[in-house]
Amino acid sequence: MTLLKKPPLQVALLLAVVLFAVAVLGVGLLRAAFYEPAAVTSTAVPGVPAPAPTATGKCGTQPVKAARELRGMWLTTVYNIDFPSKPGLSQARVKSEYLGWLDLAVAQRHNAIFVHVRPSGDAFWDSKFAPWSNWLTGKLDGTDPGWDPMAFMVDEAHKRNLEFHAWFNPYRGTQPAPTGAGADLAKLAPDHPLRLHPEWRLAYPTGKASRLYFDPGIPEARKFVEDSMLEAVERYDVDGVHFDDFFYPYPENGQDFPDKASYARYGGGKTKADWRRENVNTLVREMHERLQEIKPWVKFGISPFGIWRNQGEGSDSKGLESYSAIYADTRKWVREGWLDYIVPQLYWTIGFDKADYAKVLPWWVRTVKDTQVQLYIGMADYRVGEKGDWSDPAQLDKQMQLNDKYGVQGQVHFSAKQIRENRLGSVARYQSRHYASPALLPRMARLPAAPPAAPRITGAERSAGGSLTIRTAPGGRSTSWALYRTQENSATLVATGRTGTAVTDPKPPAGTATYCLSALDRSGNEGPISAPFTTTGS
Repeated sequence: MTLLKKPPLQVALLLAVVLFAVAVLGVGLLRAAFYEPAAVTSTAVPGVPAPAPTATGKCGTQPVKAARELRGMWLTTVYNIDFPSKPGLSQARVKSEYLGWLDLAVAQRHNAIFVHVRPSGDAFWDSKFAPWSNWLTGKLDGTDPGWDPMAFMVDEAHKRNLEFHAWFNPYRGTQPAPTGAGADLAKLAPDHPLRLHPEWRLAYPTGKASRLYFDPGIPEARKFVEDSMLEAVERYDVDGVHFDDFFYPYPENGQDFPDKASYARYGGGKTKADWRRENVNTLVREMHERLQEIKPWVKFGISPFGIWRNQGEGSDSKGLESYSAIYADTRKWVREGWLDYIVPQLYWTIGFDKADYAKVLPWWVRTVKDTQVQLYIGMADYRVGEKGDWSDPAQLDKQMQLNDKYGVQGQVHFSAKQIRENRLGSVARYQSRHYASPALLPRMARLPAAPPAAPRITGAERSAGGSLTIRTAPGGRSTSWALYRTQENSATLVATGRTGTAVTDPKPPAGTATYCLSALDRSGNEGPISAPFTTTGS
């Protein structure tokens, strides 16, 4: 790619995109955005594991059949990429926009949403550890919006039987100016922790792109960051705690992160690289341990850069290594069991020479094998429409075919806006092939289990609009329900919902139909299937 060959206006627009990508996504994702794909190569790789498990049990004599797969999207708040559409909106407008994103998730048959609630040392709740987010309020001074967005977002997600994963950036304290505070302390709220604790504060890189960080090498700063995230877990009914790939910052212009003072004090004779990795490892381990103490049913997951290391014990790749570039020893987190799930960002095409999706994917499959860590894949919906292989509307569909082949347990799509835009028809294509029917969440054996008793169907009523509502007798304690309808050789999952919501088949057949119902606990454990119930025709 040669900028000099482009007309001046195109150059200016491209540079604007580059600068925005650096500010928002970091160098790692920017690097992914400008990869040049190579020709497609064979996707045949030996050692394919068995497919993901399905629901078990019978509806009468018919075996029940349901996909077990996490399906989600990232709802990004930083720079108002997805939500809210701009800062400073009214409470009513913010709520309306959020409900629109949930409607999209339901229409796509997703079962989880990952919401950016701490994008950069701020909060989408009334926190004693962080100021209100300016991406919500439109102000950097910590102004209270006067309502509780977090409670609303969690509650509305649960009404639609969507898991709510609270997405945090641990160490970022600000975003670059002019829309963020950058390294300008005068722009921070008076009680901002990085004003009150200058010893925790580091600015990186130098220049206009500078932002403030909590120093990961200072134990007190790390503890404060953990406390600020766990506050949300203690106060709200979240289903998951989620980090993306930002720990130590990505390298920029050859500059080193300015943590000489904390390294001199706490390095303990380790090399700086090993010390930094250990700092990140400690954060991940402590978050896992503390979550187990506070709410052991809350899932903990991380979405790292897609390459741990190249060659050797690493993947067959030639790109940036999270292990050495940003000090994220992602393989160790899996092997030590500090995570419930991992979502590597495989933002490259099948056949790309530096990081071939078809080669990096099986490395991750092997990495989680024989652990209790579930593997989901971060999908690059945002790249569809770029030149080369990303101009193929079937690229994501092909990648998800590989995911199915290798028994991957789910996908998370970046980001919500791209799903709504459906570039080149790519979303409609993979949705019809992979998300055409509902899916239950993967069961997490390592989490608390309490499979509910079998529900009892007592009747059914058709609505004027054609849907069928199933009546049930009061049952035991459960989190959600799954409705099955018999067909020729099996009973297929036709709908799911949160306990307390109406049990409905949205598209029942015109004639008679036989249904069974089950209940599930919070960890995805399904109880016994109910006795079958046959409706009368229309």
